[in-house]
Amino acid sequence: MTAAPPPSTVGLTRDAGFEIGVSRTIDHSSSAVWEYLTSQDGIRRWLGGGLELPAAAGDRYTTPDGTTGEVRSFHPLDRIRLTWQPVDWDHPSTVQVAIVDRGGRTMLRFHQERLADPDERARQRTHWAGVMDGVIADLATGSGS
Repeated sequence: MTAAPPPSTVGLTRDAGFEIGVSRTIDHSSSAVWEYLTSQDGIRRWLGGGLELPAAAGDRYTTPDGTTGEVRSFHPLDRIRLTWQPVDWDHPSTVQVAIVDRGGRTMLRFHQERLADPDERARQRTHWAGVMDGVIADLATGSGS
């Protein structure tokens, strides 16, 4: 008799640990969303202020609050993938910011993987939902454009 597989744990993947994704389709063109995300105001919103986003794979960054990481890939008008490790974490995670054109609207997605456990996953879900709300508010008011 074969044992039943263990119950699945929400957000746990075989290869990337715990992960979270937050996405919304917003009423702005993909070029406008990309321009904002890569502007100083946009970078401040989703990554942290006081830095210029490196655009080459292998480039490292450190935010003013001590979060460190390395750009893994940067594809204009498509996605940015980087490692992300806050100063109080003992492990890096991977964050991907992606956009998809939806005919004048844009699907924006923040995805984070390699999270340590369900609690960290829940905290990051709240974090990225707040970032998403901020991005949408900024685009609606023209902040950073």
